[in-house]
Amino acid sequence: MPQEKHRSRRRPLRLLNHWLRGLRQRGHERFVRWALRVPTPEPVPITLVQRRVYVLPTRVGLAFGLALVSIFLGAVNYNLSLGHALVFWLAGLGLVSILHTFRNLVQLTINPGRCAPVFAGETACFDLLLTNTRRDARTHLLLSANDLPPIDMDIPPHSTSTARIALPTNQRGWMKLPRITIETTWPLGLVRAWSYVAPAMQCLVYPAPAKTAPPLPFSGATAQGARHTGQGADDFAGLRGHQRSDPPRHVAWKAAARQDNGKLQTKLFSGESAQELWLDWEAAPANLTTEQRIACMTRWLLDADAAGMRWGLRLPTLRLAPAQGAAHRATGLQALALYALPGVVPSKTTPGPPKKSHGAT
Repeated sequence: MPQEKHRSRRRPLRLLNHWLRGLRQRGHERFVRWALRVPTPEPVPITLVQRRVYVLPTRVGLAFGLALVSIFLGAVNYNLSLGHALVFWLAGLGLVSILHTFRNLVQLTINPGRCAPVFAGETACFDLLLTNTRRDARTHLLLSANDLPPIDMDIPPHSTSTARIALPTNQRGWMKLPRITIETTWPLGLVRAWSYVAPAMQCLVYPAPAKTAPPLPFSGATAQGARHTGQGADDFAGLRGHQRSDPPRHVAWKAAARQDNGKLQTKLFSGESAQELWLDWEAAPANLTTEQRIACMTRWLLDADAAGMRWGLRLPTLRLAPAQGAAHRATGLQALALYALPGVVPSKTTPGPPKKSHGAT
């Protein structure tokens, strides 16, 4: 009974705290929309003009002001001329600090940089180019997004520095760069100057490949057998894991005899024996969900690319002709990343290879 009474007393306090927190968040978002002053995402380049930079005292600055008031009252009460001089000297120092803090941020120019595609579960890195056109260096600038730890950077005079915003990813598709807060408390930490920017940047997140997937679909209409691609059947290109549909004459029997585990490997050729493979949506197991099937086809794509094969992609809404190479691999991964996403229009541009590659299994 006492515990129930204690919980019933705390429940109104929790509701009040929740309501106050929500009110604070709504007020902050409304202020940010007003502070940006332009529709988001913003057109680039973005220049922090004077009306976009805001200044407020920090906790140290409030304590500094309270100390000045106390010293001033003491100097008036005891008629201390040196006390008056100290108060006015410190007050002037504080005013100069406000000016330098404001100038450390105003007229800074921001441009979007490169953002390489990544696989879901990896870290997306957005590069922002910060340009300082003044003859004075900009010191101790802090950039933050989504309550992540801020990035501390300095920009030399008449130069451009790169700030890399690292954000975690958890799903495929286009990931937009969230609103960025740029702030500084240099030189004395008495005041905080800050501004918000929302550049038009997005990162393509490839689907995470399945950790375990069925063998590559060589059988049936998905494999086209030997193709004359140019340099003869004796151009050995390497080895890959053996699939059940591989012809016995391509099995590396000598390599298998030298291994303790006895796992078979298949020889790859860059000439007439190079295979052309179709990665068909219907070839994936029927009991998989859409996301599981996309992960399975992503694994197939990476394995076929690592094996040096010419492969094509068949989706219900897209057909990619057989080819090979980094550009073809990126096009296929982009098609899988954007497939069946509501409200997403696939980009006509071909992204570059991802920052970190997943090898074949």
